[in-house]
Amino acid sequence: MKIAILTSGILPVPAVQGGAVENLIDFYLEYNDRLRLHDITVYSVWHPNVEKHPALKSEVNRYKYINGKTLFAKIWKLYFIWKKKNGYYHRSIEYYLYKSTRHIVKQNYDVIIIENRPAYSLYLANRTKATFVYHLHNEKLDCDTLEGTPIYDAADRIICVSDYITNCVRTIKDNDKKCITVHNGIDLNIFSPKKIISKKHFGLKEDDFILIYSGRINKEKGILELIKAMNLLKKYENIKLFVVGSSFYGNSNTETSFTKTLKEEASSLKNCIIFTGFIPYEEMPNYLSISDIAVIPSNWDDPFPTTVLEAQAMGLPIITTRRGGIPEEVTDKNAIILNTDQHFIDNLAKAILDLYQHSEKRKQMAAASLQRSKLFDKETYARNFFKALELGTLTAQQ
Repeated sequence: MKIAILTSGILPVPAVQGGAVENLIDFYLEYNDRLRLHDITVYSVWHPNVEKHPALKSEVNRYKYINGKTLFAKIWKLYFIWKKKNGYYHRSIEYYLYKSTRHIVKQNYDVIIIENRPAYSLYLANRTKATFVYHLHNEKLDCDTLEGTPIYDAADRIICVSDYITNCVRTIKDNDKKCITVHNGIDLNIFSPKKIISKKHFGLKEDDFILIYSGRINKEKGILELIKAMNLLKKYENIKLFVVGSSFYGNSNTETSFTKTLKEEASSLKNCIIFTGFIPYEEMPNYLSISDIAVIPSNWDDPFPTTVLEAQAMGLPIITTRRGGIPEEVTDKNAIILNTDQHFIDNLAKAILDLYQHSEKRKQMAAASLQRSKLFDKETYARNFFKALELGTLTAQQ
């Protein structure tokens, strides 16, 4: 098949600036390159670091870049502020979509994969004969979505990263036959339980007990509650917390009012909390390898965070929440799964202390994490993704 991929229009592919969605696109493109399944063109925002990336040498995957940094692009974005002030997306995404569409309409694609921006179909529907496949990474399509029904109707296949997202889409049509769940995967060669670096490298003692939080630094991820839980444990001076991530995707470490609030809350903990800022994806195993527990305290319906998969692949016990697609990733054998109720902070502190004080329990959970991680490798993910894609195409042709 001849396939086009429309990305989210924010971060580049290959994932030189990180981004869970962009890494997942890379995984199935690598699989396609190796097996030469389809002729694929990726429409991506431009970044200077993509220019010499080895992925661009592929004979079956092609990359078409939209440079939103030029003077011409900035003028167009100003136009979109005026022309599409009530548009579906903001001016940068509208510009990316406009430029991508101008190229797409000149091609003869069989399928257009729309990554996490299902409303693109409203713009493309009358401009191409290609069928649309949505790959949904969060709850952007449900019964409350603006123009949700026509967006749903435009798709031939909707691939969702979790049953949670699938069930959200099915609030539009309860007898839905378009949706299929394909769980995310990660590279188990990169994330594996080998000792990469010592705690001393980070100025820590070998007997320090390390918790790790990784992800965006925002309210929904539960990091403020985690720091408040740490304050309840301040007498345990060798319990340390790595906070790995920035307030936005990519390598932006811009301080926000929320990050200031976090640092104020952490001010009494002295050297017990370490804010690393943005860390490149390839360096994440270093931080996970010296950690004793991973804490993913999401207090929103997190669709299927890859940080959970990465932690369990590194053999870490996990403390997390019963939100969104997270319960599909872990079990009670490798994770303590908490409710985000009025007792959440207290229960976070109790769970941390429980694992701190019980090494045998940690070992059992670590072994369960390693076993569980085998279900979520990138090969399985990519294979299932293309199976779902082909199933959707066959259904559309019938």
